[in-house]
Amino acid sequence: MRHRTRLWVAAVIAAGVLAAAPGAPATATTTYSKADFRRDLDTLRAAGVVGVQGRVITEDGRSWAEGSGAPVRGHYRIGSNTKTFVAVVVLQLVGEGRLGLEDTVEQWLPGVVRGNGNDGRKITVRQLLEHTSGLYDYLADIGPRDAESFERERLRRYTPEELVATAMRHAPADTPRSYSNTNYVLAGMIVERVTGRAWGEEVERRVIRPLKLGNTSVPGKEAGLPRPHARAFQQWQPGGPLTDVTLFSPTSYDAAGSMISTTADLSTFFRALLGGRLLRPAQLTEMKTGYGLGLTQKTLSCGGVYWGHGGNAPGYISREGFSPDGRRSVALSISGATGEKVEDYRTLQTMTDQLVDDVLCDGRGRS
Repeated sequence: MRHRTRLWVAAVIAAGVLAAAPGAPATATTTYSKADFRRDLDTLRAAGVVGVQGRVITEDGRSWAEGSGAPVRGHYRIGSNTKTFVAVVVLQLVGEGRLGLEDTVEQWLPGVVRGNGNDGRKITVRQLLEHTSGLYDYLADIGPRDAESFERERLRRYTPEELVATAMRHAPADTPRSYSNTNYVLAGMIVERVTGRAWGEEVERRVIRPLKLGNTSVPGKEAGLPRPHARAFQQWQPGGPLTDVTLFSPTSYDAAGSMISTTADLSTFFRALLGGRLLRPAQLTEMKTGYGLGLTQKTLSCGGVYWGHGGNAPGYISREGFSPDGRRSVALSISGATGEKVEDYRTLQTMTDQLVDDVLCDGRGRS
């Protein structure tokens, strides 16, 4: 029987169509093919995604790039995948003895984290990278809520200091772990203080150029994207109209999420990282320990785990999965998700997660 993923079944159910025979789950003899991948991208688009592009790389080096409603090799905003690049730079500095994970924010940025219960003397570099600082997420205040506020703020430029100051107007969270973009804006500021160069320059010098990531960039204040690129659309509320959000000032994301890349370059980066080409063993181990320092771990249905990060930016959703050694991978970029109700977005997320799981579990069966 031809392989049919649970992604396909989920789409049929979401469309309200009764499937007489949904197909068998993957088994040890199943081979996930390029045709399967293309079909699954088309299915994801039919279920409410404006456009999607993706790339699969297998253990033997074969690579498939496919798109549905988006250019196959299009540039896109990678959102919080930027954090992994920044974490790599920080950990390289740690490996060089120029920075310590237990150094406090106050040591490097005196007086920056202060007020309303925030205290940079009690927050370490490690806590920034693993999101255990408790610092308020500034994006909760400045992020657009609708088409009107987006248009007003589309080209507004922020400095890192302004972003952090926004967070300082709030008390820290009282939970052990609280994901906050403020952490990585501060990490970028610390990189500049340690090296004398902006975090983006260090990413280019230490990661982009050595890996020859010719389609990866730190846009700075530039509102556009290189060509070709997928146009991005944002639906601000279920059932509402779409806004073209392709062009906007990335300064509101800074070191927390402003970078641009492609599925090919992003795959090369994560594969190099997990393969030990960017960090010394001690620092790579640190990166993969506990909450993870710029890397996240998820469980596979067939047993074991995979690594990645993922990211969101206005109109762009970036999802990836990499085997522990980085040799098998899938990278996806979605340029807009639509739904008539909140549950529709959750269905799209489930379908996307399932696609990643199917690719990485290919040939391994289900636990």
